[in-house]
Amino acid sequence: MASEKALNAKQATIDEIAGKVKDSESVILFRYAQSTVADMQSLRRELKDVDSEVKVYKNTLVKRALDDMNINLDEYLEGPNAIVFGKEMLEPIKIVSKFAKDHDNIEIVSGIVNGEVVDLDTIKGYASIPSREGLLTMLAGGLIEHVRNLSIALNLYAEQLGEENK
Repeated sequence: MASEKALNAKQATIDEIAGKVKDSESVILFRYAQSTVADMQSLRRELKDVDSEVKVYKNTLVKRALDDMNINLDEYLEGPNAIVFGKEMLEPIKIVSKFAKDHDNIEIVSGIVNGEVVDLDTIKGYASIPSREGLLTMLAGGLIEHVRNLSIALNLYAEQLGEENK
């Protein structure tokens, strides 16, 4: 039988996992078998810039924490898994997806976005959304086109009025 100290440590870890899932906009579960320490450190650095973190927990503890929250990721909790907890929704997903493309030993398997379990296709969909800055640039470009067309039309109208008054 496990000691009370060990049971309390496990319960503290379960509570930590549950707290991190509740506080995160996006949670990404990925397999990292045969990844180098340098690769994982690089991923951690990139994620830290967007207020996100990578953690590795025992699958049984993750399962217990998620079961307490009525979230089922049991089919994905096999082998060496890591979890990304992101305060923002899109940026951590984009970083991990790009990292997985660049590193064959990283495989995204599932995630939780805004409290809902999502599959790999949904995560890929989120990863393909342009960044906030990219969306604002597209919006500005669209607005500039209309302003440019309006200025051309007003200029042509002013020239036409000027010729009529001669």
